[in-house]
Amino acid sequence: MHKMVKKHIKIGTYKEEDVLFLLKDLSDTKLEDSTINRERKIQSGTHYSESLPIEYQPPQEYVELFWKMVMEYKQKVALCIGVVAEQIYQLKGKQAVLVSLARAGTPVGILIKRYIKLRYEVSLPHYSVSIIRDRGIDENALNYIMSEHSEGKIQFVDGWTGKGAISLELTKACKEFEDKYGRKLDDTLAVIADPGYCTTFFGTREDFLIPSACLNSTVSGLVSRTVLNEKYIGKNDFHGAKFYRELISADVSNEYIDVITAEFASIFTKADEISTKRRNEEIDTGFYGMMNVESIQADFGINNTHYIKPGVGETTRVLLRRVPWKILLRDASSPFVQHILMLAREKGVEIVEYPNLQYLCCGLIKSVKEIDK
Repeated sequence: MHKMVKKHIKIGTYKEEDVLFLLKDLSDTKLEDSTINRERKIQSGTHYSESLPIEYQPPQEYVELFWKMVMEYKQKVALCIGVVAEQIYQLKGKQAVLVSLARAGTPVGILIKRYIKLRYEVSLPHYSVSIIRDRGIDENALNYIMSEHSEGKIQFVDGWTGKGAISLELTKACKEFEDKYGRKLDDTLAVIADPGYCTTFFGTREDFLIPSACLNSTVSGLVSRTVLNEKYIGKNDFHGAKFYRELISADVSNEYIDVITAEFASIFTKADEISTKRRNEEIDTGFYGMMNVESIQADFGINNTHYIKPGVGETTRVLLRRVPWKILLRDASSPFVQHILMLAREKGVEIVEYPNLQYLCCGLIKSVKEIDK
């Protein structure tokens, strides 16, 4: 019999009625390393999930730009959430169990839960669990959810797609889970934006700025990225994360959720129309972003596609927590890349015009050889 792990924990600043985290609290463990050291280790074979980057705290002008983008695009974000939420509810109804992939998925899962509660007066369970590229999903967390909701239909949720690495990781993890435990899971990933053509459950396929991609933990309940390091995580533990209490004065997580939630009532009808229409369409999931990535790899002589991060969300992450080499832009005048230009200027990163991008932009990570020159 599978040994059951302990219950969810209270971690971070979100309310428990919004999300339950199935994570081990590693707040008192020293896991951070400088960006350069971490990059060296990752590129020489240490897995990225074994340590954490030092959380970059942006200047005031960047936070102001974040709020400007939130206010400008709150209705667009709300509509994309609504379209995805309608698709989930039409397909799985009251049996849906929302499972966000920590951490970018967490605010999205909360918003989907809030939308369904407002629209259908149904409060769906919502958990946040860890999935890690090349290491799979937290099976202890999935087993816990299944023991709590034996009739539930799990719906995985994330923020956006880039190349589709996490979509592929999820499909593989669900297959392994079924082989091991005999439980079939739906591996469809619900996202706000799917510019990589990786899923059938999306709000839009436009590569646009999802404001929660702009910041790190301060828009994700002050929870760190997830950690899987066997020094701290036993075989019956959930994957780990830290609660950055020291950043509480900069936390905008709940405020962001409330701003988007306030828009839902005005987009109910439109969200319903779009999702109903989409249900009757053949939706192509050709992972076209990957072809784009391969041509970038050839053009710039990059030896590993892990160093290529396409799309607004992924490019932002490269600037916030990796060592960027170049930023490729299809259109520097797009409102969705202004924060990227600001970060690139601040960090002295070269911007390259690259018109034949399927995405609005793409972040290239510096190879260690370049760093150490």
